[in-house]
Amino acid sequence: MSRAEIHGYAIVSDNDRIADATGLTPDVLRNDADWAYFQAELNRSDVTVLGRLGHEANPNPRNRMRVVLSTSSRGIERRADGWWWNPQMFSWEEAIRMVLPHGGRVAVPGGRRVFDLFLGIGYDAFHLTRAEGIVVPDGIPLFSACDAGKSAEAVLSGSGLEPGARQVIDPAGPVSLVVWRR
Repeated sequence: MSRAEIHGYAIVSDNDRIADATGLTPDVLRNDADWAYFQAELNRSDVTVLGRLGHEANPNPRNRMRVVLSTSSRGIERRADGWWWNPQMFSWEEAIRMVLPHGGRVAVPGGRRVFDLFLGIGYDAFHLTRAEGIVVPDGIPLFSACDAGKSAEAVLSGSGLEPGARQVIDPAGPVSLVVWRR
């Protein structure tokens, strides 16, 4: 079997939040340049891994293959809307071997529990977009460790990833992108 290459994707505020207190992405974190980049990256991926709430909140009009994390799954099972995976019952290695037997590119757009899980599994790259000058009070952090005062960059660095060059993808935001790699 070829290897699965894992890429994480998130847009965060200056205080490392991906959602507001209700769990929804606030308008201040929605950006056309980031969305275009993210969609192009999803087009390059063989499967997208996300939590159940993200799966339910985001339609899949392009019918991309998805793996949905959920405790309702009995391990890894194929359903009409994608693969459903319970990581407490089936390892990532077993799950991805069923979903992508020949390997491929895996896109991980979150949410926080999914981002935390894949910190342990190991990202090959993390595409961190930052909406600069934006703070989301009482929001959901990118990683649980961000609630303990660690920045997203410190968490990624602590996981063995190194930052690439900062790219300004929307000067009006400004919105910047740094791809962290193993």
